[in-house]
Amino acid sequence: MSAPDWLADTRTSYDTVADNYTDFTRDALAKLPLLRGVLALFAEAAREVGGPVADVGCGPGLITAHVRGLGLDAFGVDLSPRMVEIARRDHPGLRFEVGSMTDLDLVDGSVGGVLAFYSVIHVPDAEVPAVFTQFRRVLRPGGVVMLGFHVGDRDSFKTEGYGGLPMSLHVHRRPVERVAGWLRDAGFALEAQVLLGPDDEVPGGVLIARSPA
Repeated sequence: MSAPDWLADTRTSYDTVADNYTDFTRDALAKLPLLRGVLALFAEAAREVGGPVADVGCGPGLITAHVRGLGLDAFGVDLSPRMVEIARRDHPGLRFEVGSMTDLDLVDGSVGGVLAFYSVIHVPDAEVPAVFTQFRRVLRPGGVVMLGFHVGDRDSFKTEGYGGLPMSLHVHRRPVERVAGWLRDAGFALEAQVLLGPDDEVPGGVLIARSPA
């Protein structure tokens, strides 16, 4: 599948489910204290660097607003115009823009942190290194990136979700070591690795890494 095809499918799928997805996830962080703790680690590291923080693949803005509450100058970028519309509606004081992590419309070295929270899970393996290169490009020297992703070693094709609405996109579960290797290949140094829900059917992986100073 070519990059334009998978990007178009991802955009259409999340435009379709955006309203239901927002309702489904609205209270998610309140029920996940360990995840809030990991986000606090990222916020502490990003504050040391200074500058704005890009939440890439921000969806309806829940995480963007949370890290803004932790003292970061956070803004959101999402592929889905409907997700961005909802984020602007629900968080009117924050900045949200339509954009793709494959070609971020951000100036080189312009942000202190990049947060990609379960947003690389639809990116094909062949495209992930280029995405991580984009993250490094826009980060300031010593800037921090945090990734959240599904841990495993299989791909699935999602045809419906969030109330049974149609979707058409791949979902990738990846070993932590593979994602960490891609980050290192892009020039990042790993600083933290967390496995959330290790006994769950699909654990969550979190990596925090730093760009060269």
